[in-house]
Amino acid sequence: MSYLESSRCKLYYEDTADSDPSGREKPVVLFVNGWAVSSRYWKPLVNILSAEYRCITYDQSGTGKTIIQSYKPTFTIQGFTDEAGALIEYLGLQRSRELHIVGHSMGGMVATELCIRYREALLSATIIACGIFEENAFTSLGLMFLGGLIDFSMHFRNIFLHEPLKSLFIKRAASKEIPKEYHDIIIEDFTQSDKEATNAVGKFSIDPEALRAYTRHVITIASPVLCCVGVADNTIPPEGTISLYERRHTESSAPTRLAKFNDLGHLPMLEATAEFACELKKHFEFAEQFYKKRAPENTGNK
Repeated sequence: MSYLESSRCKLYYEDTADSDPSGREKPVVLFVNGWAVSSRYWKPLVNILSAEYRCITYDQSGTGKTIIQSYKPTFTIQGFTDEAGALIEYLGLQRSRELHIVGHSMGGMVATELCIRYREALLSATIIACGIFEENAFTSLGLMFLGGLIDFSMHFRNIFLHEPLKSLFIKRAASKEIPKEYHDIIIEDFTQSDKEATNAVGKFSIDPEALRAYTRHVITIASPVLCCVGVADNTIPPEGTISLYERRHTESSAPTRLAKFNDLGHLPMLEATAEFACELKKHFEFAEQFYKKRAPENTGNK
């Protein structure tokens, strides 16, 4: 159990190199969580990846074991980027190009800002279920509906502790069965997260200005990007992630790849852990080879 104290919070994190010191010689994967969930849902994926990668997970302010009592964190994209950045610097991960950043859902917005801030350390980015959308009346209506759903969920979230609403909550997120342990973890995290933080995160995730900034910034990530989408996602429309892939493929000079899972929903890391881990490892290896190929060019230009 490790904590990093800053002016924002006492940040809980787990680093596989703490139990396996040989991990300090491996490429690093930092996982950035989605809305109202602690880092526990990454565990099955970490168990697979940790043989080859140093895996770091953490609980954002307002979730899990991170302590915010007596602190006054700002619940904004910038604030969440600052706390993750403090962890990156504390662990010395900004010093060399060895960092893969994986962001899920709302965490994709934070991950994008980290990728820009630590571009010299970045090997690759993975954006899971965090797409970009054309601004039109239909999109605005969808965001307004989602905002209402967030408000309702926050006011009455304890009803999801009981069946049948508990199962309905999980089925909206996952199109395939996930281990019952993670049913309980996701519900527990959602119902016990800090209300102010959860509400703020839900709102900035659909704020038009925040979404415009995300769209601009995610296109400019200068390292290889993997866009992951479950076509059966009932939480975030999968078309947005496909649009992100297409925009980057057209506009970015850095490689962009798409991993499309036809029968998965919003939680591919739990719905098909081995398959999802395989796609991540292929992307990480691709990014590492991408920079190795560029190294002679960079040397020649000096």
